[in-house]
Amino acid sequence: MDYFIVVVATVAGLYFHGWLYVRMRRWMDRDLALSMAGSDPARREHMLQLLQRAQREKVKRKELPAWLQREAAKQP
Repeated sequence: MDYFIVVVATVAGLYFHGWLYVRMRRWMDRDLALSMAGSDPARREHMLQLLQRAQREKVKRKELPAWLQREAAKQP
């Protein structure tokens, strides 16, 4: 029974850390896009749409800042 408790606690801890890691990455990507937009509400919405498009196109995280800047520069 002791091993069962240890296994359950370990699995729950690993799951929580994985969930937290994914959430933090999403928050950082969102903050990146919003920081590029400034305070203009329309531009902020546009940058969030670009971020969603980057996620659909599976842009690598390392390439995301350059990709967002390039795509944002295409739009007026």
